[in-house]
Amino acid sequence: MKPADCRRFAIALVSASLALPGQTPSPPDLTQISLEDLMNIQVTSVSKKAQSISKVASAVYVIEAEDVRRSGATNIPDLLRTVPGVNVAQIDAHTWAISIRGFNERFTRSVLVLIDGRTVYSPLSGGVNWDQQNVPLEDIDRIEVIRGPGGTVWGANAVNGVINITTRSAAATKGGLIRVGGGSQQSAGGLAQYGSAVGNGAYRVSEDYSHEGNGVTAEGQEADDGWHTLHGAIRTDPAIR
Repeated sequence: MKPADCRRFAIALVSASLALPGQTPSPPDLTQISLEDLMNIQVTSVSKKAQSISKVASAVYVIEAEDVRRSGATNIPDLLRTVPGVNVAQIDAHTWAISIRGFNERFTRSVLVLIDGRTVYSPLSGGVNWDQQNVPLEDIDRIEVIRGPGGTVWGANAVNGVINITTRSAAATKGGLIRVGGGSQQSAGGLAQYGSAVGNGAYRVSEDYSHEGNGVTAEGQEADDGWHTLHGAIRTDPAIR
């Protein structure tokens, strides 16, 4: 087993073992769902409204929460490697280039990336700084990937495709969650999260830390590209009436 695979396996194992009581149970296994039900999966990225995946006028690939849990990925770029037609290249310890149906570069301007319907591209370059998109994988509800033109609905940045990341609501993540892990190449990470009901709604607070050690150059020397991130987040959702 490769060192990267060992690291991902260790993080997934520790994360599963340290989930605290009250955490929402895992969604059902998609392999046990009938073909008819799979074709009725609801997507929102194509026309900005909920539609069955069998009725949308685009090629859409959906990564469900269960797919995220089983993938062994520790970040969103590695998770997107599982999507057909998406080109993912890691430039250094914390920089990625991701594109769809076109030339790949760090600041690809022809793929629109959204998190909960909000664009996350940089206004300076038009591209996405993937190292700054610190969404805990445990909170992802689904990722919808459109491989093809989406500019009519979403604008110029969606010429070659759309990646829409939807997170779970605060009401769906009540209880506590602790995830810690580490591995080769000086990598380490952890997440502390808690959610609960408040008034007529719910809230979720989290703190996420990750560290990636220096990579190795083509000459076999250690590169000075290590990376530390510390990310805090809070989300509140009103009660659905």
